[in-house]
Amino acid sequence: MKKHQKAILYALLAALLYAISSPFSKMLLNKIHPALLASLLYLGAGIGLSGVAFIQRSYLISTQEKQLSKKEFPYILGMILLDILAPILMMIGLNLTTAANASLLNNFEIVATSIIALVFFKEKISPKLWLAIFLVTISSIILSIEDAHSFSFSLGSFFVVMACTCWGLENNFTRRLSSKNPLQIVIIKGFGAGFGSLLIAIMVGDLFVDHQYILIALLVGFLAYGLSIFFYVTAQRDLGASRTSAYYAFSPFLGTALSLLIFKQIPSIPFLVAFMIMLIGAYLVYSDH
Repeated sequence: MKKHQKAILYALLAALLYAISSPFSKMLLNKIHPALLASLLYLGAGIGLSGVAFIQRSYLISTQEKQLSKKEFPYILGMILLDILAPILMMIGLNLTTAANASLLNNFEIVATSIIALVFFKEKISPKLWLAIFLVTISSIILSIEDAHSFSFSLGSFFVVMACTCWGLENNFTRRLSSKNPLQIVIIKGFGAGFGSLLIAIMVGDLFVDHQYILIALLVGFLAYGLSIFFYVTAQRDLGASRTSAYYAFSPFLGTALSLLIFKQIPSIPFLVAFMIMLIGAYLVYSDH
């Protein structure tokens, strides 16, 4: 398999693993405070990938990966701070809207990532990708409108879009680190964002949770954040920030399907319209070379 094809496979694996995040987080929010859940998800990523790194060292598996240095510290700090803020905003948004709606709105991350990549990091964006970004934006606006007659915007959707914007900037910071060891990057992200969110959860003061829910949250974090981010960072090396994010667009559709199935929801007409527009946008992204 060619390097470029491997990168696409990694991006799609990242999307598949992240798809489980919205529906399972929605269920866990009934038992765990948003700030604490955000912490557990990232700690699950850090703990899980630390285990993978330990197994690598134990069996003397050589990776030939470059290690992070002091030169990357500004990007590392920015990455951690955004990873503290984004999941908390996402958990608040999930609390105020449906899991299916939040899953589809996750596609706004493509828009944020691409525009930031273009404006601040001079990454090239093709006309086809611009059209895809436009369609994703339109569908995100449709999903955010709570009442078509009064044009009032859903507060839950607003928080999800803000989370996606934070992740868009964070994706570009991570892109600057993608030539280094992806395991090391995810472990730093996991523990940095995890403990940062835990401090916020302690200040909020709602830490009394059944142990079984903590274990489930850590497992979801390992899969949906740890392994997903590992594959995402690996894909960024060859695809760049905007294109990797574009392939990641398939994750919301998988998450939406899971959410509708798990919560037995009947999609509304605006939701179906937004879904079709976003599907066209995702296809344009996939077919863009």
